[in-house]
Amino acid sequence: MTTLREKVDLRAIGERLEELGKLRSLSALNEKVVLLRLGGQLDEAFTVANEAVRQARFSGDREQALGARIRRAQVQQYQGKYAAALQELSLCVEEAQTHEWGALEATATLSRGKVHFETQEYAEALTDFKATVFLLERQGASIDQLESSLVAVAVTESLLSA
Repeated sequence: MTTLREKVDLRAIGERLEELGKLRSLSALNEKVVLLRLGGQLDEAFTVANEAVRQARFSGDREQALGARIRRAQVQQYQGKYAAALQELSLCVEEAQTHEWGALEATATLSRGKVHFETQEYAEALTDFKATVFLLERQGASIDQLESSLVAVAVTESLLSA
């Protein structure tokens, strides 16, 4: 099966999680969510993601809260909770558009595209991947920053034409 999931070094993830230890700052929680998700510790990642969303909301920083919600939806994707992930990511895309938070809009759109990809909704995935490339280009992203989105477009186009 074709996948767009990241390849990771599980040992490095474990070492970094150990370094983060019991830290409870929002940035530490956000990093833990990503590491736990990539390391396959999905239940723990979801618990930490919920904590990060709560902490971000309490801080009153809506942009931080939106980022935490996107990370939580990414965990739901990895858990196979595709409908919940799609719903949350669509809400995140809308909120990012409303506030003109381009980077968060691009992240949420790419993430939503990956959910569509995993559910074999390739036309919807391609629409999101192309939108992500457009959003990133509009923000002046480097080719390195565009690379994963461009690869996603190419892979998805090849599956649609097969």
